[in-house]
Formats: sequence, C-alpha cells, structure tokens
Amino acid sequence: MSTSTRQTADVRRAAVLEAASHEFALKGLYGTSTEDIARTAGISQPYLFRLFGSKKGLYLAAYQHCADEVYAAFAEAARGQTGEAALHAMGEAFSELMQNRDRLMFMLKTWATCDDDEICRATRADWRNLVDLAEQASGEPPEIVTRFFSNGMLISILMSMNLLDDPEPWASRLLASCKREMEA
Repeated sequence: MSTSTRQTADVRRAAVLEAASHEFALKGLYGTSTEDIARTAGISQPYLFRLFGSKKGLYLAAYQHCADEVYAAFAEAARGQTGEAALHAMGEAFSELMQNRDRLMFMLKTWATCDDDEICRATRADWRNLVDLAEQASGEPPEIVTRFFSNGMLISILMSMNLLDDPEPWASRLLASCKREMEA
C-alpha cells in the first residue's frame, strides 16, 4: 500500500472518529445509530463496519482517540513543570480541550456508560494512566492529585451545564473555590 493511500485511510478514519464522537456526544452509545454516524462521516454504513467491526468497537475507538488527546495534552502541558505548577498546566490544557463541547459531552457520556464492562475497563485504564501521569509529573502526594481531579470533574460538570460563560451565584461560588484551591 502506498504512503498516499495509507494517509488517505488514516485521514478518513480520523474523520469517522470525529463524526462518531459528535453523534455519541449528542445521543450516547445506546441512542446513536450507525446510520447517523455514517451519514455524518459521509461514508456507507457497511464501510463503517468494515473499519470498526461493530458499533461498540467504533465507540471504544472514538473514546480512545479522545482519551489519547487528553493524555497527550496533559503530558505536553506538564513537560518541564513540577509540583502544583504541573497540575495547573494540565488543568489548563484539559480546560482548553473541553472547550470542544462534543469532546466534553462525549467524555461525560462515556463515564456514565460504565455499566458496560468493556467501556468500564477502557475508562479505568484511561484514568489510571492520567492519575499516574499527574502523580509522576507533579511529584505531589495523593491528596493534592485527588483535589486536582476532583476540581477537574466539578468544572467539567459545570461546563456541561454552560455555567462557565453564564454562571449562577451558586456556580460562581464553586468556581471561585476551585480557583482558590488551584492557586493555593
């Protein structure tokens, strides 16, 4: 296979993963049809199955693509940093990635789909890798790393409710508290 054919296949696969992430972000694993994904990706449904084997296979591939982006962003942000500065840089990178609403909602829906054993195993592995990276990059004790991830999850939930751009008083208090903790 030539390099240009391989690049085209890689580009097509990435486009299908983006289309799948968009559709899964809207309707989750159980509410999304492969027909919708194929239509959004501009490919046939049989080709979708040829690429990924099954709807769950596509879901897991799309999730892994997203998780890999988060891991890479964390690693890049932490490079050359230590302590809470590394955690702060990772938090900023995560916040930037989650500005993409499809990515945010897809990640949240994936974590909420852990009643499925395969998805649960994938998310556990992803979280294990992120926690290990945060601990190793920062050198901080588990209590600080736990606070980092706790704040990140809270901010993700607030982002999903569109409360960063238009906060209600209670959300402003939570955000201010997170900000103080991150700067402490």
